[in-house]
Amino acid sequence: MADGKTGNNHCGEVRVFINLIDLFSSKYIGKFLSDRLVGASLEAADSGDEEELRQSHTFRVVGTVTKPTAQKGATFAAEEYSASDREVLLARLMECDVVIYNIYGNADQIHEAIWAVSALHAELDNFSRPKIFILISTVLTWALSKPVDPDDPEAAFTEDDYRRRRSHPNFKDHISAEKLVIKMGKTKKSRFSTYVVASGLQYGMEEDIFHYFFKMCWLGEASRIPVFGLGNNILPTIHVNDLAGVIQNVIDHKPRTHYLIAVDESKNSLEDIVKAISAELGPGKIARLPKEDIFLTDDLTQKDIDSLFVNLHMEAAFLKENFNLHWVSKFGIIENIDGIVEEYKQARGLLPVRVGILGPPAVGKSSVAERICRQYKLHHVKLKDAITDCIAQLEKQVALEDGDGDREDAQRSLEMLKENMDKNGGRLDDQFVIHIVKQKLKSKPCRNQGFVLDGFPKTYEQAKELFSAEEDESDVSGSKMPPIDNKIVPEYVFCLEASDAFLTSRVLNLPESVVQGTHYAQERFLQHLASYRDINTEDETVLNYFDELEIHPEHIEISSSDDVEHMAVMEKIGSALGKPRNYGPSPEERKLLEQRAAEEHLRSVEAEAAEKQRREAEEEAEREARWKEWSAHLAEVKQQEWELLEVQSIPLRNYLMRNVMPTLTQGLIQCCALKPDDPVDFLAEYIFRNNPQVD
Repeated sequence: MADGKTGNNHCGEVRVFINLIDLFSSKYIGKFLSDRLVGASLEAADSGDEEELRQSHTFRVVGTVTKPTAQKGATFAAEEYSASDREVLLARLMECDVVIYNIYGNADQIHEAIWAVSALHAELDNFSRPKIFILISTVLTWALSKPVDPDDPEAAFTEDDYRRRRSHPNFKDHISAEKLVIKMGKTKKSRFSTYVVASGLQYGMEEDIFHYFFKMCWLGEASRIPVFGLGNNILPTIHVNDLAGVIQNVIDHKPRTHYLIAVDESKNSLEDIVKAISAELGPGKIARLPKEDIFLTDDLTQKDIDSLFVNLHMEAAFLKENFNLHWVSKFGIIENIDGIVEEYKQARGLLPVRVGILGPPAVGKSSVAERICRQYKLHHVKLKDAITDCIAQLEKQVALEDGDGDREDAQRSLEMLKENMDKNGGRLDDQFVIHIVKQKLKSKPCRNQGFVLDGFPKTYEQAKELFSAEEDESDVSGSKMPPIDNKIVPEYVFCLEASDAFLTSRVLNLPESVVQGTHYAQERFLQHLASYRDINTEDETVLNYFDELEIHPEHIEISSSDDVEHMAVMEKIGSALGKPRNYGPSPEERKLLEQRAAEEHLRSVEAEAAEKQRREAEEEAEREARWKEWSAHLAEVKQQEWELLEVQSIPLRNYLMRNVMPTLTQGLIQCCALKPDDPVDFLAEYIFRNNPQVD
């Protein structure tokens, strides 16, 4: 549990507790309140002294977190707690003026919210000052309510109907918590005020319920965005910052009505919302799928599914009549979709990375561009591919049988392109090329993730024409520069440099199969290289253009052909670009990476085991070889010793044969003839008496 001050509040502060301030709506409610002044939502006071007094109070936000850490995670929170010890948590709640429990998307917090309001109610007599308890619930507690007017299915529910509400089967615990909170506030209203705010489906910032659709559109991997079921059900919604504004108004106004509905003024269906998201962020098309298919989607929880299928007409009548709300999105997600999409990208850090790669022919621009695209998940914009794709798309539109105006426009455009290519030997004039590339850079994938523009534009004039802005999207950077479209101008420009000798040597060493029919053929390559050098020695070059826009190109020298992976170049580029601004690997990609890592680990283990076995076999063979060598050496030594003994024994043997054996033989004969009692003694005596040396 984080260390926080106990006792009385800081002077001029209203202490606000919010549970799970590191999760979606609690986080943004906490951020919102921490930036506001107490009483700011009230009508302006006539007295300047009252205004000054009101401006001197601020909200001090504290709260619990899902995973307590040594360092505070939420920058807006003064203190963070763990909810594991309820006795200590109650002491923290007693320090606060306002206690907010958010069970909108956190069903596991219902029991803690019930405990908190009950525990605080039991401590009423120990309050040092009045307290406010706010429960943020969900409109799903109205999901099965009977229509207000059976004859008018579009009649909207208001706060006045809250006693008639009937909950979705999966949200019965929510409605029980709502009833208890209202009940606890009826004992001593002056000391303990309780409120329930039934939140509409929340959107905005990094997105919650609709994040599935936003992410699918941003990734650009689907040609159509799914609408499950009929899609005509009405979804009551509210921007998360507008919900925070409602909470601030409740704190400031302390209204007599204790049950409030927090929804915007939209009446959008699921299909309308998905269409708007797809049009602004994705492919612009939807696909109607059976309702049951939603259960096959891993990215949607049961709560998300229940929310997306709700069908409620609701009106926040009390909010409109009594609160001073500065709406972020008063008329709903569709009316403000452009701002909502921009908010989503900023909150998620999904900002496009726009890169330009320039340099002489054969310097390796395309290879480097491909590696950047793989590492940062960007779109590789190559001039040849862009033209090919454009022609293929026009031919596809012309082949359609509906015969509408789009088909006729496509037919005219295709004829113009082919006619121009016929006149120029298969090449296109700059005006067509620039139009094609500009449309490619403006495409949704390039706008969402970003791009690497490979080797284009080549001249100052091409750059000026390519990045010029339309009247409604201009951004004048200076008096000398025409308006530019900042959404397609590269943020980073890298110019790969190399000497003519190095480039010529690289091309000469290319395989004939690669060179044949390309601009790498010797004569064509030298012409291209000379043309590049001429263009880039003029007063106005494409690099000058970026310098004038304060986008200073980074020059990277290429001097070695050994680095086929361009590791040195990628290190410099990675240092400039920083970390990727995307979702990172998808679940499938993470699974594949984990599988590859596991396979690599298995291969490593197997290789290590094989190496160990090889070493043991080598050691065993070495031991066996040493043993054989030692055995052979021992046998040789023994043979030498035997031979030496044989040589040394010859004189002794000769002496015995000559001097001892005759006497011994005669003694043995005598011994056999006489048969003495002690033959040995007899024989010894005989030899002694007849010893030739004695004689």
